[in-house]
Amino acid sequence: MTRTIKASAVTAVLVTTFLMGNASAAEPGFGSVSVRAGYSSNYNRAELAWESPSLWTYRFSEGYGRLDLVAELGAAYWWANGSASPSSVWQFSATPMFRWTFRDRYYVEAGIGATVFSRTSFADKQLSTAFQFGDHIGVGTHLSDTSRLSLRFSHFSNAGIKEPNPGLNILQLTYTHRY
Repeated sequence: MTRTIKASAVTAVLVTTFLMGNASAAEPGFGSVSVRAGYSSNYNRAELAWESPSLWTYRFSEGYGRLDLVAELGAAYWWANGSASPSSVWQFSATPMFRWTFRDRYYVEAGIGATVFSRTSFADKQLSTAFQFGDHIGVGTHLSDTSRLSLRFSHFSNAGIKEPNPGLNILQLTYTHRY
């Protein structure tokens, strides 16, 4: 058992040393602002989000791009299509996002974070808890040094903390401007 613990500790130190050896400090600046519009067959979503400058960056060798960690804080308004009830809800979120940029233009991003809804029911769905987790995956492109355009799929649910747990899924288009 002790041998396994020592091997795990050595492995953790080696992996951390490798990752931090190529990691760089956070980029300067105040961050970015994103405007996000989402669509589903039963509801829509509009969000304004702030994204931190890169908190951590890993540069891959041989031109395979870089991996950034950023923090994203958002406020969103959801509205239901048709006569679904309740017809609207507010949402506030905090999400760490990893973004792998390659060829200095394209990127893939993913993150899991905490989110709070202003009510526990929306669009004929009983969410059970105001606290939800947000899972996000997206692809995008840098339009310039200061702007990006992306497509993101997001899933919000309480991860089984309480039933029912129907979740909300939405596809979103995002424009981001760095200042």
